[in-house]
Amino acid sequence: MSTVLRVAHAPPEPVLVYDGDCRFCLRRAKRWERLTGNAVRYLALQSPEAAARFPELSRTQLEQAVHLIGPDGSVYRGAEAVFRLLAFKNRFPLWLYRTVPGFPPGAEWFYRFVARHRQRACKASAGASPQCDA
Repeated sequence: MSTVLRVAHAPPEPVLVYDGDCRFCLRRAKRWERLTGNAVRYLALQSPEAAARFPELSRTQLEQAVHLIGPDGSVYRGAEAVFRLLAFKNRFPLWLYRTVPGFPPGAEWFYRFVARHRQRACKASAGASPQCDA
């Protein structure tokens, strides 16, 4: 799968595209939105706006990982997108990602592991809340 590093039409503010049908993803997006406030726009991949604004990003790509699109058109996905998003509040995790040898591959592996087991991750983080059953 090719990775898109830029989009043609950059948004005026950073945009995080996430899976709005996934309860785990939705809960994370809401938590991150509380952390970042108005600094980042959150957009479910299922919204017609996501495909219209970012046609370079396929539905398959967007379903596999969160994507953070910057105002310069840059695109980050997976763990790197999360660390860049969290840097709006605390830059330390992004510093780790950028500077510690071995940290990026480990973080990306863990991200993919959680993404493949979202239902279990949701239940583990919610204490088997019924919010995870959909």
